[in-house]
Amino acid sequence: LDLEYPYSESVVIVPQKFPFCFGKLPENHDHFSIIGTAFVQSGYPLFYDGMNEKGLCAAALNFPKSAVYLPERKGFYNVASFEIIPFVLSSCSDISEAKELLLRTNVTDFAFSKELSPTPLHWIFSDRTGSIVAEPTEKGLEIYDNPANVLANEPPLPAHLENLREDFAFKSRIFENLSSEERFVKAFFAKEK
Repeated sequence: LDLEYPYSESVVIVPQKFPFCFGKLPENHDHFSIIGTAFVQSGYPLFYDGMNEKGLCAAALNFPKSAVYLPERKGFYNVASFEIIPFVLSSCSDISEAKELLLRTNVTDFAFSKELSPTPLHWIFSDRTGSIVAEPTEKGLEIYDNPANVLANEPPLPAHLENLREDFAFKSRIFENLSSEERFVKAFFAKEK
């Protein structure tokens, strides 16, 4: 995390039989195992990032200006923001399955506890074939194919991609700051080397 203070995060391994219960869905005891970085609260892993046994990866990034969590919606899987990473990694083996699941998912405004209110996030999901980004907005959870295969904090992915296009057009640009937009571009160029 690019924060100046720790959250007592640690490496966490969640075995296949760990009892996940997402929103009002039935408890799931038979799922993929997950390894990742999490803050464990009351025995529950609040994941920052992770990977399942099939090689599907996920990361949550700060999205404070644009994130909108909605009340429960009929006909969707209603899942809290802190549940998104384990919800997808526990049940999906690749990007296509993750995309299909997320298209039927609503991110609710449910808090983990009185002390831990919802954190405004957007997520990247990747496997060896590519990546997608999931961003909660007033329209619902918007899913984007991610040709850059990287993500940074705010702004939304379309703005990051537009900034990347501009940087390709002006290759002489000097990166002088650590803004989220600059980190996105730097991560892309570093990945391409």
